[in-house]
Amino acid sequence: MSMPARTPHRSGIRGGEAASGWLFTAPMIILLGMFLVIPVLMALWVSFSDWNGRGSPFSGSVAFVGLDNYSALVGGGGLAEQDFGTALRNNAWYVLLVVPIQTTLSLFLAVLVNRQILRGRGFFRTAFYFPSVTSSVAITVLWLFLFSASGAVNKLLSFIGVNGPNWFNDPSGVLHNILEALGVETGPAVLTGNSFLGISFWEWLAGPSVAMSAFILMAVFTTSGTFMLLFIAALQNLSGDVVEAAIMDGANGWQRFWQVTLPQLRPTLFTVLTLGLIGAWQVFDQIYTGTQGGPGKTTLTPAYLSYQAAFTNQAWGQGAAIAFILFVIIVVFTLFQRWLLAERAVSARRMRLYLKTPISGGFK
Repeated sequence: MSMPARTPHRSGIRGGEAASGWLFTAPMIILLGMFLVIPVLMALWVSFSDWNGRGSPFSGSVAFVGLDNYSALVGGGGLAEQDFGTALRNNAWYVLLVVPIQTTLSLFLAVLVNRQILRGRGFFRTAFYFPSVTSSVAITVLWLFLFSASGAVNKLLSFIGVNGPNWFNDPSGVLHNILEALGVETGPAVLTGNSFLGISFWEWLAGPSVAMSAFILMAVFTTSGTFMLLFIAALQNLSGDVVEAAIMDGANGWQRFWQVTLPQLRPTLFTVLTLGLIGAWQVFDQIYTGTQGGPGKTTLTPAYLSYQAAFTNQAWGQGAAIAFILFVIIVVFTLFQRWLLAERAVSARRMRLYLKTPISGGFK
């Protein structure tokens, strides 16, 4: 009786292949370790120390202060906490307005220039994308000129009878200005008498300042073109069969977009929102070139505050602490966004409703 031949056991990756793989990836691993991992770990140590920027942060003269740098920012009750609260408020309004507007506008532009019937699509794509490849410093200088007290924007507003503000010198909040126009000059005691991070809740609800509003418009102008390209690439990869089926079921243009096209853009939408969120929380160069936090610290952001604390005030530990708090904020918002846009299984109750609905029911 012959025995069946035994198949020799083979590992998924041979020893030589594994060694070759590590050999080819070693240069990149070394570069990432030297220029990314090690600097991040050094900055993390600095955030727990009293290093003043002189000498090595690992010298014996540098003391470990634990969470002192962090507690001064989130519970110290002094100027550091108030500045950090002001920076977070300014940046929160910036994110709240920039991310939805730039995402909506970029998707609208992508759908517009992706239409086959549009003539000169290449020209419009280039025109919409051009601000994204222009230097942010150059755009900021241009914005300072356009939004000056006697700039082109106020000239255009004067033609329709509107007296434009002195944009980059106006620290008043937009929402407060609207409430004042409606006759509300002071907030209720529950908002003015309570605070968070040294800023009253009434100030948290002031909205972006007039100066920050100009930066919000600039961010939307310069980033929408980049995200438009991502949406165009996603739209061109969608299958036309599902859209044709929706047309056969009687769906109109809005129903096809909302119920067929947009759900298929979920991965791209997550990418655009994540990149926009990270970029909005890390805004720095426009503030540094334009207002440097003024007027009245209403354009101060955590990224610029971190630079100011470290390089200007020589409080390197506090500057590093601000950077790591900002990192945690970005990670938390990204994870929340991922959970919000994640695909979820259809419940049994809803599945029974789908099964009872006739196929020829069409879109309602």
